[in-house]
Amino acid sequence: MKKVVIIGAGPAGMTAAYSASQNGIDVVLVEKNERVGRKLLITGKGRCNITNNCEVEELIANVNTNGKFLYSAFYTFTNDAVMEMFESLGVRLKTERGNRVFPESDRAMDVVDAMARLIKRKNIKLVTGKTVKDIKEKNGKVESVVLSDGKEIKTDAVIIATGGASYQRTGSTGDGYRLAEKLGHKITPLKPSLIGLEIQEDFVHKLKGLSLRNVAIKVFGKKNKKIYDDFGEMEFTDYGVDGPIIKSASCIMRDLSKESYKISLDLKPALDHEKLDKRVQRDFQKYINKRFENSLSDLLPSKMIPVVVELSGIDPATPVNSITKEERRNLVDTIKNIELHVKRYRPMEEAIVTSGGVKTSEINSSTMESKLIEGLYFAGEVIDVDAYTGGFNLQIAFSTGYLAGSNI
Repeated sequence: MKKVVIIGAGPAGMTAAYSASQNGIDVVLVEKNERVGRKLLITGKGRCNITNNCEVEELIANVNTNGKFLYSAFYTFTNDAVMEMFESLGVRLKTERGNRVFPESDRAMDVVDAMARLIKRKNIKLVTGKTVKDIKEKNGKVESVVLSDGKEIKTDAVIIATGGASYQRTGSTGDGYRLAEKLGHKITPLKPSLIGLEIQEDFVHKLKGLSLRNVAIKVFGKKNKKIYDDFGEMEFTDYGVDGPIIKSASCIMRDLSKESYKISLDLKPALDHEKLDKRVQRDFQKYINKRFENSLSDLLPSKMIPVVVELSGIDPATPVNSITKEERRNLVDTIKNIELHVKRYRPMEEAIVTSGGVKTSEINSSTMESKLIEGLYFAGEVIDVDAYTGGFNLQIAFSTGYLAGSNI
């Protein structure tokens, strides 16, 4: 009987174990933590956004790095297959805005428990509390793995499914990159992705805790060229900005030491300049005898008002009936374009996923097997692939894990 050692019992590793066991392979699943799926427990703010209920081509389109590499993986183990797997394990699912799929219970623990039951049902040998120190090869073929306690396990194949380098408290400490490099694989530079951004402007500190819905952003890069836009929710923090549309915007940003980025925030994207101007005129008419700083409560959140007033350049004590047409237009321009200059990413520890990883040109995209070492496979975040928010990154883990396991 062929044997495989899978390193990492996250979504990719557990799916790989399930897939390999279906083919009668002897599976050993090694997890450094005492229990499986620790990172899964905190995904989707503890709710676990399992996948996205969209067409497969849309899955590929939402992969920010090396999407085409995942073509075979996504079509082999689709999002429909993922949903069917969890439903069969007793996890009832629901689809929310943006086609995001969650367990009906809103509990990530239910997802982890279901996968743990699957591992047990398939009689997969689970080794917890141990790390893999080394993968031994001979004549370009995997031969064995060496655990942290010195035990050596002879094997026909190894699947590295160790995750990335983000959320290190969950066990994702970059082990897989070191193992891959030792076997000759190149690792593309790592950076945090799907992460909050620190902002240069001082006024963001005054907005700490403010959440905004139905706002739009545009991101500008070199030569003030627009490289991204989005609509949805965001929030201000003590360091800058965060939230779904900010996390997705972080995906397209590269080395911040070499490139600078500017975010343009539109607080009222449903109204063009002309319509917003008319709305402001109505509010000014309503508050005609008020000071300017007291005239915007119908239009903006209270925390945002002092900042917009300051950015507009209009004296906050100016009577509304004294504001000129030009000043009003400046106010409209400010509401439609609050500029935020990106200083840096938040630390890798806070990133949802790691961008960068094992170079995809050195992996067979049809099998997830290394092109350099026979019997060595990769699955999940350790590979140089990452996607936007919405369940796409977990789908990558499930699909690549299944494909790797089924090709042992």
